[in-house]
Amino acid sequence: MNFDDFDMERQLHAIWGQVRIARGVDYGLFTFGTSDLPYYLVVAAEKAGEPVDVSRGEVKVTRPMVITPYNAQPEFRNFFEDDDEAGMISFLLARSAGFSHLQLERREGPAKLVSDSVEEIVAKLNRELDADDEDRVAILTAPHGLGRFAVLKYTLGRIMKSAPDNIQELRDRGFLPGD
Repeated sequence: MNFDDFDMERQLHAIWGQVRIARGVDYGLFTFGTSDLPYYLVVAAEKAGEPVDVSRGEVKVTRPMVITPYNAQPEFRNFFEDDDEAGMISFLLARSAGFSHLQLERREGPAKLVSDSVEEIVAKLNRELDADDEDRVAILTAPHGLGRFAVLKYTLGRIMKSAPDNIQELRDRGFLPGD
């Protein structure tokens, strides 16, 4: 075992524990084609008392149209600012989950500075989404500099939660053997 791997894993667990999904979504992802995951991202200010960043974005999760026997790495577009972050996630996924032939594309609007309280903004967004009967938009929160990890955590969670239904659909369509 390489001690650098252990340090990286510990660092990833620490980051993962700091980002959270303040409002989740219960809808599954499409087995084939593209699913859109809209969200609000609330990122704490770097220093106490400074404004909090709020942005609206979405992740497009593209599943393979043709299932092949080989295993390609997932493709992340607009998720990470540098190679170190991308390397950490590749490390995590290589040891914990298999996401083959998957494309994730993150699109996010400009950040708005509206308050100095993450909790205040989350409460306001929850009220707005409830008033609009909107149940397909998530609210994610993160400390300063970790917003992209919150989006990734949310996206991977949705993929894993959808997996049993996606597998059943593959069986129903004859792509996988039945029970």
